Amino acid sequence: MIYIDRPDSKQPLFHVQTQDVSYIMTILPNGKLVNLHYGKKVSHTPYLANLFQNYDMQAGSSTLYEKGSNLTLDTLLLESADFGKGDYRQPSIYLSWKDGSRISDFVYDSFILHEGKVSPEGLPSVRDADLQCDTIEIILREKVRALTLHLFYTPIEDAGTICRFSRIMNHSESTIEIHNIQSLNVDFSHCDFEQISLDGMWIRERQAHRQAIRQGIFTIDSKKGVSGANHNPMIALVSPKTDASTGDAYGFALMYSGNFSGRVEVSPYKMTRVQLGISDFEFKWRLLPNTSFDTPEAVCVFSSNGLNGLSQNFHQLVNAHIITPKWRYKARPILINNWEATYFDFDQKKLMALAKEAKQLGIELFVLDDGWFKGRNDDTTSLGDWIEDPKKLPKGLIGLSKKIKSLGLDFGIWVEPEMVSENSELYKKHPDWAIKLDDRVPSYGRNQLVLDYTNPEVLENIYQQLHRLFTKSDVSYVKWDMNRNFTDTYSSYLSKEDQLSLNHRYVLGLYALLDRLCSAFPHILFESCSSGGNRYDLGMLYYMPQTWTSDNTDAVERIDIQFGTSFIFPPSTMGAHVSGRPSHQVLRSTPIETRFNVAAFGLLGYELDLTKLSSFDRKVIAKQIAFYKKHRSVLQFGTFYRHSSEISENPTIWSMVDEAKNQFIIGYYQKLHRPCPSLETIKVLGIDADALYEVQSRTQYQNIAGFGELINPYLPINLKDGGILQNIINNRYLYALEKQSFLQQGDTLMNVGLKLYAQFAGTGISDKTRNIGDFGSRLYVGNRRIDL
Repeated sequence: MIYIDRPDSKQPLFHVQTQDVSYIMTILPNGKLVNLHYGKKVSHTPYLANLFQNYDMQAGSSTLYEKGSNLTLDTLLLESADFGKGDYRQPSIYLSWKDGSRISDFVYDSFILHEGKVSPEGLPSVRDADLQCDTIEIILREKVRALTLHLFYTPIEDAGTICRFSRIMNHSESTIEIHNIQSLNVDFSHCDFEQISLDGMWIRERQAHRQAIRQGIFTIDSKKGVSGANHNPMIALVSPKTDASTGDAYGFALMYSGNFSGRVEVSPYKMTRVQLGISDFEFKWRLLPNTSFDTPEAVCVFSSNGLNGLSQNFHQLVNAHIITPKWRYKARPILINNWEATYFDFDQKKLMALAKEAKQLGIELFVLDDGWFKGRNDDTTSLGDWIEDPKKLPKGLIGLSKKIKSLGLDFGIWVEPEMVSENSELYKKHPDWAIKLDDRVPSYGRNQLVLDYTNPEVLENIYQQLHRLFTKSDVSYVKWDMNRNFTDTYSSYLSKEDQLSLNHRYVLGLYALLDRLCSAFPHILFESCSSGGNRYDLGMLYYMPQTWTSDNTDAVERIDIQFGTSFIFPPSTMGAHVSGRPSHQVLRSTPIETRFNVAAFGLLGYELDLTKLSSFDRKVIAKQIAFYKKHRSVLQFGTFYRHSSEISENPTIWSMVDEAKNQFIIGYYQKLHRPCPSLETIKVLGIDADALYEVQSRTQYQNIAGFGELINPYLPINLKDGGILQNIINNRYLYALEKQSFLQQGDTLMNVGLKLYAQFAGTGISDKTRNIGDFGSRLYVGNRRIDL
């Protein structure tokens, strides 16, 4: 809903509203667009203009905006922050003119109320299909130059979201240089906030960090050419008392996959400014006469129901309004990926053996990872030449895919189309198609270079190669990888004047290619990957409904990774695999049940050599897959809750609740077992207070070797720890762990909780002892009880 008061005046008031949020702006007598309130929904009344607050005096050391006024821009809550007129905070727009000047001064001109959603040109955005919304376009004009700045606001009713982007239009006959233009600028009148950012690195992505803000500027960014694992393009501001379920929480995220910056600035007046947009580092865009430039779309998400409410709004936005309609709420298949099972060392015989085992266990999709194309026996060669290797696949991908499909499995494939190896036919023919400088030896990442996606010839070549590949292979899934950050950033295609626009033009080229491929192959499920989670952003999710969360498949590490990821991205987008033991990333040995229990709160896959499983593991995996299939809907598309906002909490507890509140699943994850642990209770979240629920722990199994010789008092024979007889029993016998069940009213489960059996305390085990141990876990399933 959008309200407009005094629409015909020079000082209209705009109230952008969702079912839970109000965003209120007005125009001051000096023409500046200011914010009156952003936060919890308020009624639309004739008195909202009274919310304006400012110093009615010239503050010391400030500069008055205009003669005869006490207003200084430095203390206004501005929606667009100019440079050079007395606002000494970070500007949201910075331009230079032909005469060398850099001053800009945008004031109100007019507005347009659009029916439906308006989106930036050539960029992903929240989809307008099925949206009952309008867009307010507020037009600001530069006081001296023939230039307009257009600010777009679209409320998304069911997700507590305001979509924002900016458009700048050059109406003059001169070229203007854009050095910085942010997608959003939001000012708050106070600094009583803590901020949350998702930071990390390769195999440690999106670690959630929370800290108080203070005077100065806090910046996250990427200079990698991709959105990056160092910082996700999302910033949250929360009140200090905000926890998992209570308190105000603001989230700002960018639908963009390239270099970005996000800033939180606290001014000397204790005001807070948030900005998010394309990075102004290594960026310059020449705005030619009578042309325009659109920023990426940013989403402003608010909840007064704590961090869970914030995440749930983000998840609703992604699931309902960003994911392509073809895959919206559509169940994702359980897959086997051969990478950690074989790496580059495979042939068709080995792949078929893996596929046959997968089918017997109940897996639905076989994914052929890196190494299938000609000469690709390591990472030094062949990228750019998407032709199968006849030595590994004598009947090609057609022959392999037919064999895979004859087993009853779907077929998927790995590609890395943004990259080129120097040892490739593509590079030999077109060395100028790589991003590099001819007079310098380029730096290397994974022995490869980045293709120049600013060049239309490159895009056309890659499109034609992939179109042939996807068509003849009859693939239903594509893992799209990108393992190389940008260096030696130079394009042989672009003019010298446009080199500083390379990074943004690259992203535009990538999006154009993905748009063509998604239109040509709407049935293909694309999964985005960039050395794992190096490009996990809303922009890629617009084209690819899921993302490979991390190259780190260790279950214990994945707890923190998935915890942080869940702040913005729903489980329906998180690729999560059960891998082998020990972990290939940290050499940790984790129980196979925990590996599954963590992966179950995502899109389940397996990435280990199924042909070498023990009898124990094979039986357990079959039961895991059957469980996931039975509960797939709630695990992929339920409402997600964290039971604590504490980032390093032990145990970590999550839950998913289906839309009808008929079923919930709780995940319990313990990192280290402590002696004599306390009794534990889990309060259930988000269920129907008036319903009766039957709750049961998922039946899990343990190798008896985990008890060592301590099990001997309970057996008629003695087993030597590590002995032959113990190994025989260990490999064949499924020792079932404790089974606990409850019948309880919903309000009791929420207000009192599940009373769990005590953990092992060092004095013995009974059928009412939870033997969880180090890196152990449990799942608890609740179903609405309907007594006939």
